[in-house]
Amino acid sequence: MSFIKKNGLGILICTIIAGISTFLAGLNIGSFSFEVIGAPVFAIIFGMIITAIFKSFATDERVKQGITFTSKKILQLAVIILGFSLNIKTVLMVGGQSLPVIISTILTSLLVAYIMCKILKVDKTVATLVGVGSSICGGSAIAATAPVIDADDEEIAQSISVIFLFNVVAALIFPTLGNAIGLSNDGFALFAGTAVNDTSSVTAAASAWDSMKATNGMVLAQATTVKLTRTLAIIPITLVLAFVRTRKAKKEGGEGSKVSLKKIFPWFIVYFLIASLITTGVALLPEGTFSMMYNDYFVKAAKWLAKFFISMAMCAIGLNTNIVNLVKKGGKPIALGFTCWVAIAGVSLLVQSTLGYW
Repeated sequence: MSFIKKNGLGILICTIIAGISTFLAGLNIGSFSFEVIGAPVFAIIFGMIITAIFKSFATDERVKQGITFTSKKILQLAVIILGFSLNIKTVLMVGGQSLPVIISTILTSLLVAYIMCKILKVDKTVATLVGVGSSICGGSAIAATAPVIDADDEEIAQSISVIFLFNVVAALIFPTLGNAIGLSNDGFALFAGTAVNDTSSVTAAASAWDSMKATNGMVLAQATTVKLTRTLAIIPITLVLAFVRTRKAKKEGGEGSKVSLKKIFPWFIVYFLIASLITTGVALLPEGTFSMMYNDYFVKAAKWLAKFFISMAMCAIGLNTNIVNLVKKGGKPIALGFTCWVAIAGVSLLVQSTLGYW
């Protein structure tokens, strides 16, 4: 009862806004699908607007603790649940051909983010989040990385905003660009899966190509598989960042001080890995009722719940974000995100051409 009294109202507000955002993300107006924007982005925008209108809302003691709990703990829980949607064996087996392009684009994005961070003097945390979000899977990668590097709500909001901007641009222009430069169906699937950040925007771009080329959904299926393969990079990158943070904390503690690994290590990443290994293990079992129900019901439910929890967390982050400050500080992160985006697209096409995929 004490937990509900302290956190209940804040969690409830974030849940309601996440529900509205999920509904809006499922709407279509003509040929435009709001899935391109996505529920998490709707949620963070609603949160920022509410705080801009009611300036003391997020600091009100009746909702403050619940909002903080949602932005931290619910976000971590969302990442753990996300692990159940990753079948490592299947994704690698189907997406193996795309690995050279995926690895090249990820390394390029991280390197470009590091260089531009130095040149533009962008906050290191924001640069890390934008680099990881651009190279792996947009909002989900930022959600997984943010607690590991102890990013605050404004840094997360800034990074999500940058990723969202280039997601929408990519979904709108990449099908036309791919057609203009003569990409094949397979080539565009690989291009969309590696050069577009968020899964919703990948599906939007691939669906537009399918409609343009009348491929009966083939490119959508291929691009989604490439995107899922790319998503696996969350595991090694977050683990490396977790160990770097732990090592840094120990150094800052000094030789004579006692540093608790249990307290400073982000254990939710380990649980995320365990969740993905469970799903991978189920895939190795003989086909039967259990494996079929697990994949058809549990995994699908886990994907939906993870996205809903991420939307709740993004709403809480929006409520804790000053939109005016966000706009004032947005120039350099946008420049960094643009550079990463262009570099990833260029490298994706270059590697495809070099390997003879295009």
